[in-house]
Amino acid sequence: MPVSRAAAPTTLAFVESPVQLLNLLEWAHANTAATAGDLTVIVLSPLDPMSRGQLRRMAELARGEGLSVRWEEARGGAAAPFKTIASLAPLLRRTRRIVIGDPFSRYVQLLLSITSSRDLVVVDDGTATMEFLAQLAAGQPLTRWHRKGRRGPRDLLFAPTASAARRRLTPSSRRSVEVFSSMPLEGAPPELRTTHNDFAWTRSRFGPPRITRTADLVGTSLVETGVVDADSYLAAVRTLARTHNATRYFAHRREATDKLHRLHAETGLEIVRPDLPLELIARRGPIGHTVLSFPSTVVHTLPLALAGTPVKIAVCTIDPSWLTETASPRAQGFLSGVTGTARDVQHLAPMPMHP
Repeated sequence: MPVSRAAAPTTLAFVESPVQLLNLLEWAHANTAATAGDLTVIVLSPLDPMSRGQLRRMAELARGEGLSVRWEEARGGAAAPFKTIASLAPLLRRTRRIVIGDPFSRYVQLLLSITSSRDLVVVDDGTATMEFLAQLAAGQPLTRWHRKGRRGPRDLLFAPTASAARRRLTPSSRRSVEVFSSMPLEGAPPELRTTHNDFAWTRSRFGPPRITRTADLVGTSLVETGVVDADSYLAAVRTLARTHNATRYFAHRREATDKLHRLHAETGLEIVRPDLPLELIARRGPIGHTVLSFPSTVVHTLPLALAGTPVKIAVCTIDPSWLTETASPRAQGFLSGVTGTARDVQHLAPMPMHP
């Protein structure tokens, strides 16, 4: 059904992950005058069940905050992207402000090539925001930090669209670009507006949490992305759990089930599959007196979400010996940057070990 001109919202947001939707809620909370009930959220639903489940829960929270949420089965078959883009094109051409969560997403880059909006906002998709700003400042193509090797045929075919999206994400006299982030924003282009996300919405809606006497460990998908060797990762988790009396392991939504079964068998940790982003889980509680993490978004976000509580956040450095042969040459530097720029956390000594 065609969308009438009167139906176009002032602000149109595209999210593909639970964390993006959480940070969109934080942005809306900090910009109530700008949104004023005229914000429509388009969920470009992923395929993996864990992400979909968390997104469903986050969509409920967004509707509870008065936001209009539209769920798109954007990847449900070969024709789904074309149908989704065709249905959204009228809104994209008339909406004044576009908010996105992942500038590296090809889906989002394609949508940006359609919009004529002169007001763009990027909300956090985690540590990828740091890489986005670095590449934007250096004038480089937008490429995820863990990707390695030459571009394939699909990359070359998509290159003109990616270049057009990058131009739209570059501030100019005709276009305003804002980044709303809890990540370190050093090195951002001076023309770019940056706004700090302090998780005020999360702290106002949840907690304070009950704190347990044991520690919790936060999982990562570095094994699944081919960056870290599985045996080295499990050995590190085993050492951390034993050293710090950790009893629970909060699994990343992309962690493989087989790996988690093995991790439980070898460490005895209780595996928890969160139904919401960890910032909300931790704030809602119960949460350990210490939260252990590898280089991850949470070493930047949890100190903000848990501000005012005695919970300590500790980060473990990734030892170079853990990296796989196929890991991107940029991996170690990027992960070190994530760890080194984290504030209000305890930095644990590296554990150079082999299984």
